[in-house]
Amino acid sequence: MSGRVYGVGVGPGDPELMTLKAVRILKAADVVICAGKSPEESAAYRIASQAVPEIKKKETISIHVPMTYDREMQEAEHRKTADRISRFLDQGKMVACLVLGDPSIYSSYCYYQQILIQKGYQAEMISGVPSFCAVAAKLNIPLIEWQEQMHIIPAAHQEDLSAYASGTNVYMKTGRRLKELKEHLQKDDTDVYMVENCGMEGERVCLGTNQLPDLSRYYVTVVVKNK
Repeated sequence: MSGRVYGVGVGPGDPELMTLKAVRILKAADVVICAGKSPEESAAYRIASQAVPEIKKKETISIHVPMTYDREMQEAEHRKTADRISRFLDQGKMVACLVLGDPSIYSSYCYYQQILIQKGYQAEMISGVPSFCAVAAKLNIPLIEWQEQMHIIPAAHQEDLSAYASGTNVYMKTGRRLKELKEHLQKDDTDVYMVENCGMEGERVCLGTNQLPDLSRYYVTVVVKNK
């Protein structure tokens, strides 16, 4: 009898934002999977362990997530990880893969799940609070109102960082391209907000284009509201 794997969204940083369902799944899991060389290096593990201290006593596996744009290398690592997970599922174990934010938004878990489902295994996503929702709450602003649109832009993979014509633009994965994004935004009539490490240690809030740094860490979200 095979087990089941869950992609568990732990939210963006504040452990109090984890859902009751995420907590229940983590308490019941036999194996916990997290990204990094060790659990202590994983932001998702640090968040989850604050809400569910019990996971420190569970079998925990650290996996390699390559920080590369080479799709073939990424796919090879995804298959390796899916194979490792499948060994636990073949033993009938319940596996929880920790995911920052929500597992349906730019997460490596999406790829593991697709591979495992194709092989006949049972897999499920547990929703988490997305970073941009937590950022809006931190800033105390609405993301979208009335008939406005919202565009989520993965800055690291985008050739053109120009803002969309209307609504709210959320730039994720912006750290190394903040200077370039800043130059684009200075040309537009927009309200600009940035939160780095939302809900984590070292949290920083920047209001206005001129306050944006030229470089930042990985966990940074920029919200641009077009006027």
